[in-house]
Amino acid sequence: MTSTWSTLDDIDLSDREFWARPPAERDAAFGLLRRAAAFPFYAEPVVPFIPEGPGYYAVTRHADVEAISSQPTVFCSGPGAVSIADMPPELNEFYGSVISMDDPRHAKIRRIVARAFTPRMLEKVMDSVEVLAVDLVERARQLAEQGDGTFDLVEQISAPLPLRVICDMMGVPPEDHELVLHNTNIVLSGGDPEYIADENEMVRISLEAGAALAGLMTRMSEDRVRRPTEDLTSALVHAEVDGERLTHQEIASFFILLCVAGNDTTRTAISHGVLALSQFPQQRERWMADEALTKTAVEEIVRWSTPVTWMRRTATRDVELAGQQFREGDKFLLFYNSANRDEDVFADPFVFDLGRSPNPHLGFGGPGPHFCLGANLARREIAVVFRTLFALMPELEVVGEPARLRSSFINGIKSLPVMVRG
Repeated sequence: MTSTWSTLDDIDLSDREFWARPPAERDAAFGLLRRAAAFPFYAEPVVPFIPEGPGYYAVTRHADVEAISSQPTVFCSGPGAVSIADMPPELNEFYGSVISMDDPRHAKIRRIVARAFTPRMLEKVMDSVEVLAVDLVERARQLAEQGDGTFDLVEQISAPLPLRVICDMMGVPPEDHELVLHNTNIVLSGGDPEYIADENEMVRISLEAGAALAGLMTRMSEDRVRRPTEDLTSALVHAEVDGERLTHQEIASFFILLCVAGNDTTRTAISHGVLALSQFPQQRERWMADEALTKTAVEEIVRWSTPVTWMRRTATRDVELAGQQFREGDKFLLFYNSANRDEDVFADPFVFDLGRSPNPHLGFGGPGPHFCLGANLARREIAVVFRTLFALMPELEVVGEPARLRSSFINGIKSLPVMVRG
């Protein structure tokens, strides 16, 4: 890959314009960072109404991301894992959930949540995924046939499928699905002007979106206390560990997390997967001819897309890492996108290889207590979608450039024009 960057000083990961650059340019920048600087330091981006903080270290190499992730007592999540600046407590409460907790509280909450995710419930969810995938693909085909043969993959398939899965799993009424989609888009927008036109209103609008999602789940939780059902909300309300149950606020915060981790990230992986198969048609033909490739193919889609770009950790004490000294309170951004392109770990990392093995990607986060709780569900959703597309739309073709989310946090695709040939 040819670098478009002359020096390290040209690269500013806190500059929002950096994240509007083409993916190849950003990949080249991270390649330079991996080779030339162990932990480059950046000032925090200016966020309206939030004072600029002391800055952060960018962690770009696979080995360093793994090392930090596997030492949660030294590099903690509690001060805020999904924000660069120290956000107001009310924002961290809405968007942090278990991601911004440390043990022992994190372990207890995660055990309560895990207890609600029973094998029976997951099997029921997967049965609905199979039916929903077929329904969405058939509806998209009908839409294409009624028009010029094209449709937006994100609007018709990538976005509604994981959204419906989560809403059905939680028992969200159909009339509230649009509310969930709209406010989830705002939460994950990263200030993208399509969702937040005035960046000075970003905090207020984000808070309102979080409050709308939290309010919906609080109402549902209170209802499940009186009238238990078989959905996940009811299971979360009644699950307990050591005599302790989740509060309505904790369930609401978990719902926001689920919308992020289980909705938008799965949408992102599916969209990037379709785009990559168009860019590497031989890989598409390879997978369609050999269903046994599905397991490694899904892992490669997750590596390639890396839906969540980074998470933050904070040093709990003075510490040495890779020969460099750090002080208590120092912040670190773990750039999973860079780790998943690390030439020291992945052979030909810029080649989309559906048979890649081993594939120690960090697309579900690094090792340790914060590894994605819903990773297996996401894997199965992705597999079902592509199996359905191959069966019902084998001639699907990308016919335009993707509209990319302008965000440092989510590697999102807002729209992707595709055509059904034949």
